[in-house]
Amino acid sequence: MKATLHLKSAIIAWIRGPTRCQGLALLFVPVLFACFALSQTTQAVNPAPGSSATSESLGASDDPQNFSNTALLRSAPTITTFDVPGAGTGPGQGTQGIHINPAGAITGYYLDSGDVFHGYVRTLDGTFATFDAPGAGTGPFEGTLAFSINPAGATTGIVRDANIVRHGFVRAPNGAITTFDAPGAGTGPLQGTRGININPTGTIAGYFTDANDVNHGLVRASNGAITTFDAPGAGTGPGQGTRTEAAACINPAGAIVGFYTDASDVLHGYVRVPGGTITTFDAPGAGTGPGQGTDCTAINPEGKISGIYVDASDVVHGYVRAPNGAITTFDVPGAGTGPGQGTYAQGINPRETIVINYIDANDVNHGAFRAPDGAITMFDVPRAGTDPGQGTLPASNNPAGTITGSYIDATDVNHGFLRTQ
Repeated sequence: MKATLHLKSAIIAWIRGPTRCQGLALLFVPVLFACFALSQTTQAVNPAPGSSATSESLGASDDPQNFSNTALLRSAPTITTFDVPGAGTGPGQGTQGIHINPAGAITGYYLDSGDVFHGYVRTLDGTFATFDAPGAGTGPFEGTLAFSINPAGATTGIVRDANIVRHGFVRAPNGAITTFDAPGAGTGPLQGTRGININPTGTIAGYFTDANDVNHGLVRASNGAITTFDAPGAGTGPGQGTRTEAAACINPAGAIVGFYTDASDVLHGYVRVPGGTITTFDAPGAGTGPGQGTDCTAINPEGKISGIYVDASDVVHGYVRAPNGAITTFDVPGAGTGPGQGTYAQGINPRETIVINYIDANDVNHGAFRAPDGAITMFDVPRAGTDPGQGTLPASNNPAGTITGSYIDATDVNHGFLRTQ
């Protein structure tokens, strides 16, 4: 079974540690982009029962473009690609687009030519602010990784120091950075604290790994107070315990979602309300073997949850869970049915549109999004690579439906992208 199966696709690989699928990304997955012709073609592609699916062929540019489909009499989507100044151009290096806020500001990280991580914020006009948190290491795979940005422009993420110990950070809109460590966080390599979600009030959700390599959830209030928690049934062995994903796993009300790994290494979803009550659940069809089960990837303001589950054959499927607990599962047409392949639901916005990364039968990544009525639209960034582990990897969407993510080019370099409606 692939270690990436229960990760939020390959995107969260560096939150948790190395993945088995090196092709899927030495850190995320690399992505590249370039100028292409201005065109859009929409066609039906084997829609799933009870839903519809379309596929897009889009023009793209290093600058925003506007073009229209006269047959449909509506504006066509546009894709803008970007690279952070200083991003490396070797395999596994480059730019990762992780999270986008309502104003269209994007945060993420880039890996430079020396394999050091740095954080960045990209505003809607394309301006970059790069940063390094205090205490960040300067060796290979050390540094600063930003994962979430709130409406005010505050970001949170992880600092990897010179001993590969993790620490959380919060960066204010004015650029001031504060680091923090959860009580009980371990101080050994790959242990420590991860800040990976931030909501409009400045509350941060994340998790920490203790000295015994067990994971625990955390909530950091805007005043710096940290509350830790464990989901009922979470295992207490190395690698087990309670986690949350990045970057939209806390909503404005402070509800947090994630997953826990039990004593048998099976994953289960959970939602924690602001008062601390935790509800656990499993998606229908989730497998019960090690590395299989249910994961949550985002929660919107209404309390709807997007997520993935890994079945008994190690195939990945998407789901959406309503506030009343009802779960609807789905698969993107064209998603592979082999181990590690399938449909990775990445995030859900207030309109209930779910952004998706799916992996086909050739282990190539593609983008998609699912409308509230179940209709699925697929897309690829032009010049995204077509070899195993390459392709298009959406990460999150904002209230307007704008999507950010990364794509991996034919030389395994990562590039950021922005897809507007």
